[in-house]
Amino acid sequence: MPRTDMKTALTDLLFNPAVPLEEAVDRHFTPEYRQRTDGRWDDRAGFVEHIAHLRTVVAGGRVEVHDELYDGTKYADRHTAHIEKKDGSTVRMEVYAFGDLAPDGRFNRVEETTLMIEGSDADRNIGNAR
Repeated sequence: MPRTDMKTALTDLLFNPAVPLEEAVDRHFTPEYRQRTDGRWDDRAGFVEHIAHLRTVVAGGRVEVHDELYDGTKYADRHTAHIEKKDGSTVRMEVYAFGDLAPDGRFNRVEETTLMIEGSDADRNIGNAR
């Protein structure tokens, strides 16, 4: 199975509503998946809850990868998420992500730090929004 990456995973999760949420999550994340965003840990269920919420506010967007590295089962990238919200506003977040890949190529763990480039104060916590 090919390895996943943040751009493909985020595109399926947030910007391709034709892909059902659970299918997108199963495609890119193991059942044991854990994520830490800006210091807050979530298990897979918490992550799915976060993505389900984002799907209610995100109208579209894209992921721009600046740097990406695979080293065996280790993964790192720096990307910018360009998000168009359903209310017409936009958010740009730069993300530094480090993760572990399972033998099947899906993410088993990701730790990320976000930096808002554009958006309102209310969007500062979009990386953890519910």
